[in-house]
Amino acid sequence: MSNDIVEVEFDNGGGALQAQTRGEIDMQVSTAKRYPRSIKAFRDEALSMATLDQDTAEACFYVLKRDGKNIEGPGVRLAEIVASCWGNLRVEGRIVADDGRFVVAQGTCWDVERNVVIRTEVRRRVTGKSGSRYSDDMIAVTGNAAMSIALRNAIFRVVPSAYTHTIYEAARKVAVGDVKTLEARRGSAFSWFAKAGAGADRVLEHVGKASIEDCGLGELAILQGLRTAIMEGTTTIDQTFAPKVEAAAVAPGMVGLRSATMGKAPAAAPVEPTKPAPKAAPNPAEVCPVCQRHQPDLRGQMDLTSGCPDCEGKK
Repeated sequence: MSNDIVEVEFDNGGGALQAQTRGEIDMQVSTAKRYPRSIKAFRDEALSMATLDQDTAEACFYVLKRDGKNIEGPGVRLAEIVASCWGNLRVEGRIVADDGRFVVAQGTCWDVERNVVIRTEVRRRVTGKSGSRYSDDMIAVTGNAAMSIALRNAIFRVVPSAYTHTIYEAARKVAVGDVKTLEARRGSAFSWFAKAGAGADRVLEHVGKASIEDCGLGELAILQGLRTAIMEGTTTIDQTFAPKVEAAAVAPGMVGLRSATMGKAPAAAPVEPTKPAPKAAPNPAEVCPVCQRHQPDLRGQMDLTSGCPDCEGKK
């Protein structure tokens, strides 16, 4: 009977999976080298898709307000168009972390023809204002939105903006329209925000206009971009149109507290001018009994009848 120890190796599938993935990548690289992209074909095809109709064009850009300024950029739908038309790309998105309060999504874009890889991450909160965690369905929706944004960021960092900027501007122009289409598209935008829970007064305050008729093509572009950002999950109605917090009044006399309305220290109370102390009455022994002048040097030397030397000289 043999006592030799026989080592048995078990393959849990990891090696086979790595070999399969490596084979897929090698095939993609060889295909990309065999059929390189055409920049002209990319621009023509992407431009045609981005300006196909108004709805597609509106979804190609977003607008966010940060620190009182509007930040505008290409949206998720435009990133999908660019990735499809650019070709020879390997794009992946996944959730890489969930700590109970935030989910972290990762987006990877790999240009196998140029061998350029960019990986970006996006974090999104999955708890409400009270600190309670979202439902499973809402967490899935939030995670998918975060993945879409991460993929968008990765794609636009791989594909140079020199090739996508003209497509972006063309889509924006089709979305906004001109003076002839302004009234109808403006009404459609205000109607969408009203259904979403933001009345006309809140929308007008956001764009800084007094009435709907005062909103021009520039304001229409902002509203369309805001709608895209909300639909993509980049922001929400409540975050976009959050009510302003009233500043707390500063109680009088609390010197040193910063004013909530002005951001400055409250003014100090005015200081009343100091009144001079009343002069003390002169000693009666230093006052001449005749002319009533103060003669401190002749204290106790003035006669009650003749007075001081000046009074005596006048007699």
